[in-house]
Order: sequence, then C-alpha cells, then structure tokens
Amino acid sequence: MSEAVRHVVILGGGTAGWLTAGLLAARHSGGPERGLQITVIESPDVPIIGVGEGTWPTFRKTLSRIGIAEEDFLRACQASFKQGSCFDGWVTGEDSDRYHHPFELPVSQNGTDVLHAWQSSARDRPFAEAVCPQVSPALQGLAPRKAGMPDYMGALNYAYHLDAPRLAELLREHVTGKLGVRRICDHVTEVIGAPDAPIEALVCRDTGRVDADLFVDCTGQASLLLGKHYGVPFIDQGHVLFNDSALVTQLPVAPDAPIVSETVSTAHEAGWIWDIGLTTRRGIGCVYSSAHMSDEKAAETLRQYTGLSGEDGFRKLSFRSGHRAHFWHRNCVAIGLSAGFLEPLEASAIVLIELSADMLAENLPVTRSAMRLEARRFNEVFRYRWARIIEFLKLHYVLSRRTGAYWDDHRRADTIPERLRDHLETWSHRPPGSHDFDHANEVFPVSSYLYILYGMGMTPRLHPTLRPAVPDVLQVEMQKVVRKQRMLAESLPTNRALLSRLAPEPVH
Repeated sequence: MSEAVRHVVILGGGTAGWLTAGLLAARHSGGPERGLQITVIESPDVPIIGVGEGTWPTFRKTLSRIGIAEEDFLRACQASFKQGSCFDGWVTGEDSDRYHHPFELPVSQNGTDVLHAWQSSARDRPFAEAVCPQVSPALQGLAPRKAGMPDYMGALNYAYHLDAPRLAELLREHVTGKLGVRRICDHVTEVIGAPDAPIEALVCRDTGRVDADLFVDCTGQASLLLGKHYGVPFIDQGHVLFNDSALVTQLPVAPDAPIVSETVSTAHEAGWIWDIGLTTRRGIGCVYSSAHMSDEKAAETLRQYTGLSGEDGFRKLSFRSGHRAHFWHRNCVAIGLSAGFLEPLEASAIVLIELSADMLAENLPVTRSAMRLEARRFNEVFRYRWARIIEFLKLHYVLSRRTGAYWDDHRRADTIPERLRDHLETWSHRPPGSHDFDHANEVFPVSSYLYILYGMGMTPRLHPTLRPAVPDVLQVEMQKVVRKQRMLAESLPTNRALLSRLAPEPVH
C-alpha cells in the first residue's frame, strides 16, 4: 500500500453514496490521471436507498458544485420548491394553532432586537409573518423565483422537495458520465483487514479484490464497515426522541393542483404527519412512537388525514434515532444512515450527508499518516452537530402545551438534554444570542431558534436593561417586510405555473 491517498472507495450508492462521490469528484477534478480515483461499489442485490424528500437551501450549492443544471434536476426528480416548514397543531392542537420556520432570515439575528421589533410594531401578527418577508397568507403557493433567473438564484431563499430514488439515479448518471467516477455493480462478500487495523480491500462476488486507501461507508443502517466490521457502537437517542415508526403513503395530484412550498408537519396524539408536495404526487407519512401508539391506531390516524378508506399503499418504516459513537475510524468514514439517523422532523438527513461529504472533500488527507488528525477533527465536528440537531428537534416537543402521555413524557426533565434545559431556563429571561452557541457555522442558527420559540408562544421576561441597539433602523426594516411581502405576492408566479414551465413532464 502506498503512503499517498490515491484511491477512495465508496461502498453503497443511494443518496449518500452518490452525493459523496459527486462532491469528492467535483472538488478533486481530473480523475485518476490527476492522482485521485473514486470508485462506488453498488450492490445489485440492494435497491436504491432514498433518504428523505426534503432538503435545505444548502442543496442548491451542492447541485451547482457537482455541475447539475437546475432544470435538469427539477425534471428528473419531479422536484418542487421548499421555502421552510409549517407546523400545524403543535402548540395546543386547536384549529388556529399554526406557526412557521421559514428559510429567510428575520429583520435581525439579534434576539433582543427582533423580539422588541415584533412586540413594539406588529404584536398582533404571528412572529414569523411579522419579522420575515417569506411568510404571509398572500405568499402561500407561490414560487421563490421567477422564470429566467439564473440557476439556483431566487427572490427568496429556498430548497426543494424531491423524489429521493430519482435523485440517486440522476446523481449516478451524472458523476459516472461527467465526473469520471468509476462504478462497480457488485456485491461485497469480504472485508480484508483486521478490526484493529486499516481496511486493505473489499472483495466483490464477481469483480474480486478492490484495494483502496480510504473507504466511505454508505451502506445505510447496515453500516457494514464502521458498524459491523469495526464495531463502533450506536448511541441510541430514543430516550430523547421517542418516535421509532412511520407509516408512509403517496397520493397522486392533478396536473393543475396547487403545490405547497413548505413541508407541512401536523401533530397528532403520539407524533406527527409530514405532507410533502411534488409535481405529480404528495408524499405523506405518519410518524409515531410505538410505545405510545399502536400500528393500528397510526393507520387510523393516517386514514383520517388522507381521507383514504383502506390500508392499501401504507408502508411501515421502523427506525432508531441515534448515531455512531464516532464517524471516522482508521481509514473508514461513515456518511448517511451508516453514521446515524434522526427522526425526519426538520429534514436533517440529506443536509448531514452534504456536510459530511463536503468536509471530507475539503479536508481529504493527502497521505495515510495525515488521516489520524483529519479523523479526529471530523469526529469532533460531527459529534457536536448531531448533538445540536437532537436538541433542536427536542425543542419542538418541550415547548408544546398539548396533553396526553406522549407529549407529557416529552416534557419530563429526564428526557431533555442538559444543555437544552439550561438554554430554556436562560431564554425565559432573554432571547437566544450568538454567544449561546459554540460554532460560527451552526447547523441551526439563532434565527431558527427564534422562529420555534416565539412561533410556539414562548415570551421571555425581558430584563429592563435589554433594549434594541438601533430601534429606528428596526422600525424601517419592519416596514420593509410588509412592503416586500406585498411586492412578492404581486410579482411571483405560483409553484405550479413555474414548475410546469421549467420541468414539463416528458411525452411518452
């Protein structure tokens, strides 16, 4: 084996494998002749794993870096625009109970400033609607961009809803055809290398031995390399995030039906329901805790939501929320489900793949001896990120005032991470601020906490010394929000109109 890192093997395709291959190949362009070879081994015995149907705005940059045109992506993945999340019934369960977590930033990311601006200028309006131009009844169903805008540019910040298996197929075709990634369609039968030493090679059923310097485990929940071969333990977070099951279905939509540009999450007695609109269908899933709701009751809840009379098309998914104790071990990095999974609230699955693959691509060790230091830093960063996501998801449940065993249990102190408990005590006296977080590039910025806290009705007892730094400027910014909402409502096309023009269905 050479000291230089010249060959990276990614075991597993799907969203994780092909996104990782694309970002690595795009960052280290030139292929094997420039010194780096990238190979994806994809088993013909395992179907494409499609992780998630919702993305974050980071996905636009990811697609652009890989070199995929936005129109091609929209057409191939039957994608639609996502401008944030809408939460129905999470606070009290009453009919009027709704709040939003948009992608656009509020008038200020200083919590004290934005809270004062809201309370002094627009207390009669919901928080997000008052401080953010992206949220308004008049904007529902509108696209975040206009026809003719450059790829991945918009009048508002946006991400996508997409068909995940179609995404994996698009990525596979692009990175093998345009970026020089080698694909081996074969089943791995053996891992060569002792559990206390680097992996030397993988043995495939038909191809034989495939040597490499660095191996990326994208084998899903099986975690064949990091979990099975190396025995890195799984840290279960089920005591914090109770949901472990989902019943999923798809509903076709009419060609001219409106397309909602938010992920709609509707709370129920023991979990919540996601509703994602694509160009040809809605993807709907009832997420629940098996300790608080039976499969039969979940099916009844989903039938009531969808209006379906039977269980045809309902598919059950079982999962554990948690992650590996570490993610880079010796010369093996786990990305995607092999690293961990958290319930799909706030759609963190694909963004964790992006962040992991991006950090690997930007800090790819040049030599094997440099791998130890890169692995240590990678593990530090992602242990922090997984912990922060867990806390942010838990926040939605802790702030709820719904009653019943499921919601009551979520508010028990022993189920709330200590850091989150401390923050909530602090935030009862003052708004969140940048000093509450350790990293400049947090997975969820301060604005996300503001949207959830004040969307769910938390109002801190402001200390009299807390005053807005520039109240006159904030007044102007609040007026701009109203004007921009009005201007966007008058100028933006509907999602359906724009998507029909950008990505017409192919003629058969």
